[in-house]
Parts: sequence; structure tokens; C-alpha cells
Amino acid sequence: MLDASTGSLPITESDDAAVFPARAAASAASEADERALVERARHDSRAFADLYRKYVNRVYAFAYKRSGSTQVAEDVTSTTFERALRGMPTFEWRSGGFSAWLFRIAANELTNYYRRQGRTSSDKAQRAFRMYVSEAVSSGEFDRVERMGSTDVIRDAMSGLNDRYQQVIALRFLSGLSHDDAARAMGMSKPVMAVTLHRAMAALRKAIEERGGRDGDQV
Repeated sequence: MLDASTGSLPITESDDAAVFPARAAASAASEADERALVERARHDSRAFADLYRKYVNRVYAFAYKRSGSTQVAEDVTSTTFERALRGMPTFEWRSGGFSAWLFRIAANELTNYYRRQGRTSSDKAQRAFRMYVSEAVSSGEFDRVERMGSTDVIRDAMSGLNDRYQQVIALRFLSGLSHDDAARAMGMSKPVMAVTLHRAMAALRKAIEERGGRDGDQV
């Protein structure tokens, strides 16, 4: 019988048993392929170039959404891969693999940028940051944060968080990593990641309040 909502046959238990092991096998094969590529990249620049091509757009998008600046995104992306290349001889494959390690490097570079430069208040950066927050936070959480202050205030508040909180928010919501992989990138267990993320969002709300929220941003 066709499923009325999808127009297709419903998945039975036997179908489910066939589909999910196949997906797991494909995922395992993909991880094995990347791990082999990473091993070659330790001493083969062409293999590292393959890793670069695989991840460069994702790292750039990650940096751009956080900074709202093409120049910053380009600089962070370049520096991230330079550091990754230098770190290849000592890289150790852990849960989360190469991507979690790479995005942790990028998150560190963004944190360093904001420590040096402070907030960026251009209209373009504000629009990018609003897109980031709206995509990053669950609707209820974002509604509460948005009501508290303008985009400029939110950006300023986030940039004032400690490095750990900035990184956990960015890795979870901006890099495209799953909760599990973001936790691995941070070197945390999943429960610790969840608690840290909750505290980071609470710190963000508090920082907005301390800056006067929306009223404090008006002239």
C-alpha cells in the first residue's frame, strides 16, 4: 500500500534493516578513504591538496558567517590551512577525524582575530551575523536573544565572551559539524558539550543585558 503522505511504499522492518547497515557501511568506507588520504598527506603535498579542495569552501563559509568579511574569511581560511599543513606530521586521528581538527584550528584563528580587532560594525557584517544567529540558534532561543539587542549589540556581546564559549558556539552552529563532531573538536564529551553550550548562550544573553540591550544601542 502506498503511503498517502509520500506516495511511496512504507519502509518495513526488513527494509530498514537493509538500508541502515548500507548507510553505515558507506560512512565507514568514506572515513577509511579520508583516513588513508590524511596519512598520505603527511608526506605528499598532492594528497594535502586534495584535502584542501575538499574542505576549503566549508572553512571559508565558516569564517565568513562569523566575520561578515570576505577579507577576514580569506585570511582565516589561508591561515587555517597553513597551520594544518604544518601540523600534519603530528596530527593524530581521533573520533571526529580530520574535519573536527581542521575546524578547531579555524575557530582558534577566528577567536584570535576578534581578540586583536574587536567587533566589526559594518552593515554587511551585521547582516551576515544576523543570518548566522538565525540559523544557529533554535527559534525560541533566537527570539529571546534577538529581543534583547540589535545585531551590533549581539556581535559585540559574542566577541566579549571567553575563548571557550566563542569556539563552542561557532563550532556547533556555524561550521556545519554535528553536536557529536563539535564535541570531539572541542575535546569534550557530548554531555559536557551540551552543558558548555547552554552556559555559553546564557553568557551571551547576560553580556547583552550588561550592554544595555536594544535601548543601549540606540542614540
